[in-house]
Amino acid sequence: MSLSGFAHRFVPAEEPGAPTLLVLHGTGGDENDLLALGRMLRPGAAILSPRGRVLEQGMPRFFRRLAEGVFDQEDLARRTMELDEFIAASAATYHFDPSRVLAVGYSNGANIAASLLLARPRTLAGAVLFRAMLPFEPASTPDLSGRAILLSAGKQDPLIPQALTARLADLLREAGAEVTLSWHDTGHGLLQSEIGAAGRWTAEQF
Repeated sequence: MSLSGFAHRFVPAEEPGAPTLLVLHGTGGDENDLLALGRMLRPGAAILSPRGRVLEQGMPRFFRRLAEGVFDQEDLARRTMELDEFIAASAATYHFDPSRVLAVGYSNGANIAASLLLARPRTLAGAVLFRAMLPFEPASTPDLSGRAILLSAGKQDPLIPQALTARLADLLREAGAEVTLSWHDTGHGLLQSEIGAAGRWTAEQF
């Protein structure tokens, strides 16, 4: 399906009152990649899964980069607003509560979710971000009070500098969010044990 220009999948909630998970894939993924992860993290929740609209050597992404770890800030800002509009349009189309949307992002998807938190702080109720880094330094600190955010990071990740993950955590805390920063003895790939830990965190928070 396409909505606001995004190819996507929507899985209705199986549990009354459950949140909607906005699942955001990494580079080269698509709208099918993280459906199973969403079901593991919060069984019974609705799942909204868009495909990134930017292609890098044929691989879908959510925004352009100039080099590894160097983001095209103008494109990031534009794509973040497009994603925000897509969430609002999806809530109207699929009739879910727009105040109960939890982002679940991996790598590039985690980074645009972090951008959404910083640029449009009222859009997300919280987030589970795997392999995220600070996407940009905001001009002013947003108000993220009442938001719960999990950052799940790899100690040996060759793509995500630990300092930029730590800076993101610090900034989110400064914004008033309840932040859990969890380090795992792995690289850029996900461990089954950290997925389990993220599922327990999600069950407690949502």
